[in-house]
Amino acid sequence: MSNFLSWSPIRPATRRIVIGGAAAALLAPLALPAVPASAAGLDPQSSSGWHRTHPSTQQRTCTVDGFVIDHLPAGLGTPSDFEYEWEDVVFHSRVWETGPDPEGATVVDLTVKTIRGEKLIDLDSLRTFLTEYHEKDPSTWQLTARDIGGYGGYVAEDQAFYFISPGIAAEVSLDRARFTEEDLLATAAGFHPEPPA
Repeated sequence: MSNFLSWSPIRPATRRIVIGGAAAALLAPLALPAVPASAAGLDPQSSSGWHRTHPSTQQRTCTVDGFVIDHLPAGLGTPSDFEYEWEDVVFHSRVWETGPDPEGATVVDLTVKTIRGEKLIDLDSLRTFLTEYHEKDPSTWQLTARDIGGYGGYVAEDQAFYFISPGIAAEVSLDRARFTEEDLLATAAGFHPEPPA
């Protein structure tokens, strides 16, 4: 995508959390619920000592910017978080990537993102904004109106976006070479604001 990103001087331009690194080890107690040793991948019976396997993707991905992730397709790669701004609209995203392959390339499996900005007043304004953001021709971008988890939205070949309330929307995209439209719709329906406590 060749979108120009205008960075906010107030917020960090990009925040990347590397799972399995030192940052993840420091954040793990905050991000993961307490689980028994056997469920967490700790094996006290191992003859070579305790071993920790990586927590499942579901355990690592509770929320993004106040949105719950209730459903993820199987076979996702490693997640990373990003925050950026474009045209006075703020995006928070989590991106799952598989790779690198033998040539060093990675593939984006799935992206979920929240979209926040005053210009998002209804579904039409969201569609107009995302048409521009994704550099689509409004006369040829094939969108199908759809209810997504109780919210009005649109589905294209590899993405779904939906309007939550004035100023708040969400978008989900995935690699349709590996995942189905059902995976897209189930993931989108499962990505929603956290219920009030």
